[in-house]
Amino acid sequence: MANAKATHQKTKQHNRDLVLKTIFEKQPISRAEIARITQLTRATVSDMINSLLNEGLVEEIGLGSSIGGKNPILLSLVAESRYTIGINLAQDKFIGAVVNLLGEIKETIEIPVSDSNGEAALQLVYQILDQLLAKNWKPVVGIGIGTPGLVNTRDGIVVNAVNLDWQDLPLAHLVNSRFHIPVYVVNDSQANAIGEFVYGGHDVPDGNLVVVTVRHGIGAGILINGQLFHGDGGSAGEIGHLMVQENGSLCRCGKKGCLETVSSAKASVRRANEMLKDYPDSILAKSSSPITLDSIVTAFRAHDPLAERVARESAHYLGLSLSNLVGTLNIQKIVLTGEMSRFSDSWLALIKESMMESGLTRMIQDTQLEIGKLDLRGYILGASALMLLHDYSLLFNKSVE
Repeated sequence: MANAKATHQKTKQHNRDLVLKTIFEKQPISRAEIARITQLTRATVSDMINSLLNEGLVEEIGLGSSIGGKNPILLSLVAESRYTIGINLAQDKFIGAVVNLLGEIKETIEIPVSDSNGEAALQLVYQILDQLLAKNWKPVVGIGIGTPGLVNTRDGIVVNAVNLDWQDLPLAHLVNSRFHIPVYVVNDSQANAIGEFVYGGHDVPDGNLVVVTVRHGIGAGILINGQLFHGDGGSAGEIGHLMVQENGSLCRCGKKGCLETVSSAKASVRRANEMLKDYPDSILAKSSSPITLDSIVTAFRAHDPLAERVARESAHYLGLSLSNLVGTLNIQKIVLTGEMSRFSDSWLALIKESMMESGLTRMIQDTQLEIGKLDLRGYILGASALMLLHDYSLLFNKSVE
């Protein structure tokens, strides 16, 4: 009897989550349309909608167009009925934000990061949460944190984050113990991938997407069938530390020739400085200001030969790595984000050219490259959406009866 009750409870929760997911994705929508999409009976959909109405998560917003018979009543989420908090632990600043159910950022707090002391970094996370939770955004049902480094997402442990001086830090447990709110921790590239997947407006009918972040570091977030792929150890997507040059530069991870040492924003600035003497007529050589990524991008758009070489070298090794990723996963949509995406469509063309040279032509031809749409918002929105992607039950004040 107990097993039968548990099975009934699980089925009811599954149906409820399926209806809620459909409203998230298709609103405004009628009960009949929900039944058609989910293939649940109208009676089941009606029961689930009543539950969602009682919870204040969904509301009736008016009548839709009739295709014969009565005009259907349209349903929509109540955006301000629940809130989540997303935190991005970026290299130079920590950013936290309160986000509503439609992915609208309601309030943001930024704190500059001046050193890499591990305990100080943890206290900054607490400070952001203290300030956000002191506001009148209620209820906050979950906290998502996107952090650089290797992360055991299942247990919420930051295995190693060099910039933050964290090793084997049980971040989810520490934050949950202090604030008593469910906490999820992922690598920042994975958080960004969730943000692009949920809120970036990408057409991925099979739910498969790779989002590659190219900043000071390089990482990929991989979504398969709409679910974040973590790998057995929770660190899938660490492509920045794949070796692409056998005798290359020393990487911060301690190895040589990692993708990060040739294709990241930091590597591009370093490479431009190294080659400056070979391009005395370059815009960059004639400038009295230090070379930055912005100045390289500006020179690149002016067809400066040094800037073009820097961009081409970066794109070459990134394309080589992406062609290996496509050959392994055969995911046909890749979104590129981060500072290096400022090189825009010309950079994408160079990457695609490199992919064509190093991968199977037919597979690469079918792969679509795009620049991400969310910038830094992707990390915040992805971190905040993580718990909803993981577990809709956090939205409910009580379990389904």
